Amino acid sequence: MASVSNGKDAFDTRRELMAAGRSWSIHDLTRLDSEHLPYSLKILLESLLRAQAHEQVQALLGWSADATPDAAVDLYPGRLFLHDTNGVPTLVDLAGMRDAVADLGLDPALVNPMIPAQLVADHSVIAEAFARPDARQLNVQIEYRRNRERYRFLKWGQAALPDFVVVPPGTGIMHQVNIEYLAQVVVDAGEWAYPDVCLGTDSHTTMVNGLGVLGWGIGGIEGEAVLLGQPLSLPLPPVVGFRLEGELPPGSTSTDLVLTVTQMLRRHGVVGKFVEFVGPGVSGLTVADRATIANMGPEYGSTAAMFAIDDETLRYLRMTGRSAGHVDLVERYAKEQGLWFEPDSPVRYSENITLDLSTVEASLAGPRRPQDRVALSSSQNAFATEVGGQRHRSTIVLNQEEHEIEDGAVAIAAITSCTNTSNPSVMVAAGLLARNAVQRGLSSKPWVKTTLSPGSRVVMDYYAAAGLTGDLEKLGFHLTGFGCMTCIGASGPLIPEVTAAAHEGVRVVSVLSGNRNFEGRINPDVPLNYLASPPLVVAYALAGTMDRDLTTEPLGTGSDGEPVYLRDIWPTEAEVQQVIGASLDADMFTDAYASVFDGGAEWQALPAEASTTFDWDPDSSYVRRPPHLDGFTEQPRPVGDIHGARVLVKLGDSVTTDHISPAGAIPTSTVAGRYLAGLGNKPSEFNTYASRRGNHEVMVRGTFANVRLRNELVAPTVGGVTKCFARDGEVLPVYEAALAYQAQGTPLVVLAGKEYGSGSSRDWAAKGPALLGVRAVLAQSFERIHRSNLIGMGILPLEFRPGQNAQTLGLSGEEEFDVLGLEPLGRGVRPEHVTVRAGSHTFEMIVRLDTPREVDYYRQGGIMPYVLRSMLARQ
Repeated sequence: MASVSNGKDAFDTRRELMAAGRSWSIHDLTRLDSEHLPYSLKILLESLLRAQAHEQVQALLGWSADATPDAAVDLYPGRLFLHDTNGVPTLVDLAGMRDAVADLGLDPALVNPMIPAQLVADHSVIAEAFARPDARQLNVQIEYRRNRERYRFLKWGQAALPDFVVVPPGTGIMHQVNIEYLAQVVVDAGEWAYPDVCLGTDSHTTMVNGLGVLGWGIGGIEGEAVLLGQPLSLPLPPVVGFRLEGELPPGSTSTDLVLTVTQMLRRHGVVGKFVEFVGPGVSGLTVADRATIANMGPEYGSTAAMFAIDDETLRYLRMTGRSAGHVDLVERYAKEQGLWFEPDSPVRYSENITLDLSTVEASLAGPRRPQDRVALSSSQNAFATEVGGQRHRSTIVLNQEEHEIEDGAVAIAAITSCTNTSNPSVMVAAGLLARNAVQRGLSSKPWVKTTLSPGSRVVMDYYAAAGLTGDLEKLGFHLTGFGCMTCIGASGPLIPEVTAAAHEGVRVVSVLSGNRNFEGRINPDVPLNYLASPPLVVAYALAGTMDRDLTTEPLGTGSDGEPVYLRDIWPTEAEVQQVIGASLDADMFTDAYASVFDGGAEWQALPAEASTTFDWDPDSSYVRRPPHLDGFTEQPRPVGDIHGARVLVKLGDSVTTDHISPAGAIPTSTVAGRYLAGLGNKPSEFNTYASRRGNHEVMVRGTFANVRLRNELVAPTVGGVTKCFARDGEVLPVYEAALAYQAQGTPLVVLAGKEYGSGSSRDWAAKGPALLGVRAVLAQSFERIHRSNLIGMGILPLEFRPGQNAQTLGLSGEEEFDVLGLEPLGRGVRPEHVTVRAGSHTFEMIVRLDTPREVDYYRQGGIMPYVLRSMLARQ
């Protein structure tokens, strides 16, 4: 934290807390009128007390469940959390800032982290080898061969930047490592104790909310600012109370619960709000269940998804190897600060929702959005409606046997993602279902790519202890790696014959235990993607098709010639809990994390450069000096109106950051692919967009290059092309069109619908458009993180007034646009509305700069120049 009080402040809240035989100083929240505040806001309050932000403390104490908050507060996080694919561009930007400082004749070491930063390398391993005993070893070898340059850069960052540590590849998925090891819940800072507040540059940082830690995802650009000592500014949020009652019925899992919650909250609307889970049903959920629900906060749109500390939190901390003294500190602090969960708490919430857990049923979500839940019993009908009556079929030959596959064939069945692999209940259920299937003589269909990529080494330890590893492997679920893999689109290629069938028109599907299924995300050849619990992933590998009702039709024929149904092999809750009790213990976590920062031989063999500035390789295709501060001036340029802008792309609703900046494999036919080929890279060396985020030349060419992008300027064509009015309406790749506009000095805008920028916290979804020349995005609504990222790159987010959108205003996207009334922003004054002229249309739009700090960021041209000027001013 940037500033901690060392004595009595204006609120006189300092006192001593005794726990585990010693004392700490704390800011006593019970001395203030804070009983009415939700748990998450009490943690915000404590942060403001330590920062001595007295006016903001008063504003927070005035929060009311009955009123719409109108104040903004600054949050000073205790730590920043990153992964490798957004950590690399963060480090690239910090190294670029050091260069900019050196160019001004100052000490580049002025650019230094002000709070601890932890990076987990988990996003780069790809599920290429699978269904073989050495799959993980082969994938690790490929990972290091492809990403050696990036990993060396991470080691430079660890050597050059104080308080920056790296958890090497192969350890686990960042959010699972966070809850199992890194999170303290209550920080022991020597003299002081205070809540663990963790902001991360991955949207699923909310997973740690399940452990009672307040944290959420922010953009990578915001992450750089908080790392360099800037607070995170946010409007005081409404807080939604989500009351859980009853118990989950037999056959329903935490995955089914979170898909139900996601559907409910998306319908309710919680973007920009906190959600707290309360009620008697909470006590029956394990921390692993809670973490599953909190993990998918971005999918239902909330900023945070909080479960407060209780006895189950303490049990989890003990089980994962935290010390008895620290667990005692967490308990004493929570109970004495009003942060201990009470099922019948008198806290009032802005809005209230209730779910009876007994109504949760086995479910899937898909085929394109996490909130599109469908009951397992209705999934076949929903699929049939999706693909229509005309089916595509193809005959393929695998192992010298012919198989006819058609629309709905399962091409990928992946047990993946921290969302579910962090939960022993669903993982053991998957293993037991596999055992039962093997005993009945079932096997996975040969066209299914089966992968197992857990988020922690502990999973494989309890699988081994329970004797379940072999059963999973008999169905093809061999360990492929400890990383995000299929969940983030690093699924690797399909079985070649299945790829050929997909190219012939067969609409194949994936079933994964992940959190996202956006178009083009999982695999470019898989148009339909479904989220499901790990045992259902195994079941669909056995069935081999989505076009089957697993509640009434058999999965296959057993070795005895009889049909085998899902109900025949589904394990009971008692069986699952018996295996967990006999196979999982705290020593597994202690052993798994004993050398968490050491890495394997491959990591240790990488050289670590300790120079103050980074020695850029001009021939590198992975790490290039960033252009964001090119032409930096110590004073910001005047803010002016936008004149004569053209629409780069015109988009509909629910456009995700994957649509804007894809993360998966780089096709050879794309502009980015041609660029890499021009550097001498073979297609097998292209790697993914996610792995290339340290090279702006690749990423700007990949902007709006998703193969599933629907740009209304070129409808019905799908993909990364647009109509270029600088070339008389010629249809060009988006990157080439932007270059043509830049050559004419024409500014660009984006037209979009609702929920623009949903999904990942991807900073390149803002950096890319900025480098293409986009000056403003005109949308019906924005997702929180992406809106912040746009501001961080100097792009103005403008929102249509209620009831208006591009269609109601008659905008074709072929008009020239003027945005008028921006001059006050240059004086730090936010106009509520600006006037937009588009051809013959004139209308007002809402300026979505929601806090004074956001106005400052925009006025300065973005966060990086703002932070750099602030640092120079202090000198």
